[in-house]
Amino acid sequence: MDRPWGMMRGVARGVDAPRSVKPGTVRRIWDFARPYRGWLLAFLLLTVVGAGIGVATPVLAGRVVNAIVAGGQVSAAAATVLGLAGGIAALAVLEAVVGLASRWFSSRIGEGLIADLRKRVFGHVQRMPVAFFTRTRTGALVSRLNSDVIGAQSAVTSTLASVLSNVIQLTLALAVMIGLAWQVTLLALLLLPIFVLPARRMGPKIAELRRESADLNAGMSSQMTERFSAPGATLVKLFGRPDEEAREFGGRADRVRDIGVRTAMVSRVFVTALSLVSALAQALVYGLGGYLAVTGAIAPGTVVTLALLLTRLYTPMTALANARVDVMTALVSFERVFEVLDLPPLITERPDPRPLPDGPVSVALRTVRFAYPGAERVSLASLEDVAVLDRRSNDEVLHGIDLKVAGGRMLALVGPSGAGKSTIAALVPRLYDVDSGAVELSGVDVRDLSLAALRRAVGVVTQDGHLFHDTIRANLRYAAPEATDDELVDALHRARLGDLLAGLPDGLDTVVGERGYRLSGGERQRLTIARLLLARPRVVILDEATAHLDSESEAAVQAALAEALAGRTAIVIAHRLSTVRAADEIAVVEGGRVVERGTHDELLGAGGRYAALYRTQFAQDGADGVVDVEPWQDDAVEVA
Repeated sequence: MDRPWGMMRGVARGVDAPRSVKPGTVRRIWDFARPYRGWLLAFLLLTVVGAGIGVATPVLAGRVVNAIVAGGQVSAAAATVLGLAGGIAALAVLEAVVGLASRWFSSRIGEGLIADLRKRVFGHVQRMPVAFFTRTRTGALVSRLNSDVIGAQSAVTSTLASVLSNVIQLTLALAVMIGLAWQVTLLALLLLPIFVLPARRMGPKIAELRRESADLNAGMSSQMTERFSAPGATLVKLFGRPDEEAREFGGRADRVRDIGVRTAMVSRVFVTALSLVSALAQALVYGLGGYLAVTGAIAPGTVVTLALLLTRLYTPMTALANARVDVMTALVSFERVFEVLDLPPLITERPDPRPLPDGPVSVALRTVRFAYPGAERVSLASLEDVAVLDRRSNDEVLHGIDLKVAGGRMLALVGPSGAGKSTIAALVPRLYDVDSGAVELSGVDVRDLSLAALRRAVGVVTQDGHLFHDTIRANLRYAAPEATDDELVDALHRARLGDLLAGLPDGLDTVVGERGYRLSGGERQRLTIARLLLARPRVVILDEATAHLDSESEAAVQAALAEALAGRTAIVIAHRLSTVRAADEIAVVEGGRVVERGTHDELLGAGGRYAALYRTQFAQDGADGVVDVEPWQDDAVEVA
């Protein structure tokens, strides 16, 4: 079964070496298609049978002519002609049946391979770190799952079948022609270089054009994905650049159009030239073959057979010449898919994970040091739409962080922007792994837990409150697939969304829009809290969950958060003093280090960074609210 893939390697060899596919790509394709080897074998056998029928039919046609011109008894000649005609008809029926069966196997293998590739890529991408998604253009990634996967599928079905069928037809036709009239065959083959030379010239050109077209299509997909989202469209409108955006997109579209026209014309000129050569060869066959038949050197039917077989000779040559481009295009598509699959996930699961103890969960960071991974570890230049990845190394963000919060207690993190608070919050649910030290839940390193156990134990509410373009029910059940409608409604009431639900005509079936933009910021945030309540995590992380909200929305969200935090271990990054004061412990983070730690009263009494923050930014009013009392100072700590 390795021979067909060797044929594909041979067909692809010699095509623009500087941009050729990586070594071993064909072997990887075969390894990937191995689950379909039984189906593939049947498909290839049918292809062989179809190729054989294609050569047998001209031979029978030549014998019909010989029977007609042979003379002798009319009845015997008629019987022979009818028998041969019946054979041709039977072969035609068999060829039709074989074609249908071959097509069924081809579609079964091809569609199965598309599904497998998409599932493999989608599952792999889901395991990539957050840094991968912050660097990658979404449209380029989607293009790998669509156009490149479909292009890769053609390598295993249509391209492989075409190469194998045409090689068999070419071999059989050549063998039969030599046996019938070697002189005529030799003359026909004298034109063979005219087939080979254009193929070597045109193949690399067309392959390069198709590469550029694929990159441009990915760029258009990325632009549409970004600009058609609600925030992207808003940004374009606010800064008044729709015309420039249209021109940029139009430029790409025009280039794809020009490439398409050029590719079509290059291909057509190539095929037309080859068809012309085939027609000239046909004329030579009739000329020389007819002369040999008239002189009695060969039978008249042989001339007909040779003429018909010539199409079985030059048509496969033409197809194989084009197959160079098809094979390269398919291999490039596979290579682009393998590029994504070859990016190793930074977060991996142990084969024998440890269980998380029951009861309240404590959280501890022990001498944690961390730097965000560089681009070469998490990204591809083609997915970022850049020529070369950023090779700069990232500086260390956390420098020996030691923190602990007991089960059922609350830790508040305060400090200036960029101090490392959100990084600490990202390490607990293991969005990243530490470079040294450990993050522990109830004494168990998070790297020793299964990812499923970790997701059940830790819940996070961020400031953006992301929702999918789906119904309220679907967004809530994302956290608890088995939740009943009554449980969903209860969670919404606990998140202070009962009035909103009552006012929606479609209730739980209301579609929230992309990223939840049909809801207000406060409603969106409370819906994410309702989702958290359904998940029932034992550890809750609030990463500036009330940022960018007005006072009324913030009050409603705070009430919902109080419900979410009740009885749970919590790590809170907050900009509201009442939330900070409610914490059992406050840690002041600056420059990736914990510079102060204690309760609100203890830190005020110490007169350090937290006390400076209190004096410069906050004052307690009669309702325990928070108001700004004076501008930020350069040496003040920002609680945000």
